[in-house]
Amino acid sequence: MSKPLISIGESVHASIPDTGKAMKQLAGLGTVAYSKPSESLDYIRGLIESQVTDGADYIAVNLDAFGEDDLQVAIDMMVEYVRLVRKWGNGVPICIDSSNDDVLKAGLKEWYNADGQINQPLVNSVKTYTMRNMLPVKKDYEYSFVGLLVSEDKPGGSGGSHSVDELYSLAKQIFDEAVGTYGFKPEEIFFDSTVFPLAIDMPMEPGAPGYTYRAFETIRKIKADPEMKGVHFSLGVSNCFRDLPARKIGVCRAYIAKAMEYGLDAAIVNTSHKYGMIEADPELLRMVDAFAKMDGSAERMNEAMMLMGKFCQESRSGQR
Repeated sequence: MSKPLISIGESVHASIPDTGKAMKQLAGLGTVAYSKPSESLDYIRGLIESQVTDGADYIAVNLDAFGEDDLQVAIDMMVEYVRLVRKWGNGVPICIDSSNDDVLKAGLKEWYNADGQINQPLVNSVKTYTMRNMLPVKKDYEYSFVGLLVSEDKPGGSGGSHSVDELYSLAKQIFDEAVGTYGFKPEEIFFDSTVFPLAIDMPMEPGAPGYTYRAFETIRKIKADPEMKGVHFSLGVSNCFRDLPARKIGVCRAYIAKAMEYGLDAAIVNTSHKYGMIEADPELLRMVDAFAKMDGSAERMNEAMMLMGKFCQESRSGQR
């Protein structure tokens, strides 16, 4: 089976407890930390190499947890981890992942600080309120980027969240600036409307659509726009199963399968689970589909809540 999903490996992320612990231990080894053999360095190497073996299209690195008190720490560490991905990634490009533009720029600079062929990296993320700082970097370094659909403005949608039209408008702003002003190609843009946990995807007020509905319909609307033909859509899907009692991989598999029906073609994932390549459980697909259709009507909400309640009850009683 050909791989239908662009996979962005999520394992080298400081917020993952075991990974963050290894990163902290490694950083504590001082100036020789990233060159002298150690158990911690072997752990990071294993994460990188296993994702290569799994067929990752990008290997994401996020070190934001180390820059909370001193940004320079995260910048310096990103430089080191870019070198590690280049060393052990067998040519798989890095996804430089940070909420800080200085970390993103440092990672880009180091990725291109090498001889020979260099595969174009991915940067996560660019937003409407950061794009004029990040997009001009295109003149120095070729890169693709994740356009995160968030805004500093107060949401105008029902339930205190951005509506599908608002999310689409944010995508258009990023697209027009990136393509029209800075020369990005549509296929170098990955939009992301964020993922909300299914377990708590409850409307904040009567008649408000659910978060999953908004995310999926945003994918559909962007992918249907002929002016944005060629753009990708990516989601950090692991958040979808937060707070669920069981079958988290199965739920994630169903979530991705359903999102792909709406146009999803990339995802930040645990690459070992081969998402997009193994068929999802029909019952889990039905549950995700109910949330994808939760448009604000009482009928749709009741169906989603019924299926979620049934899933949780059966999971806890061991019936699944």
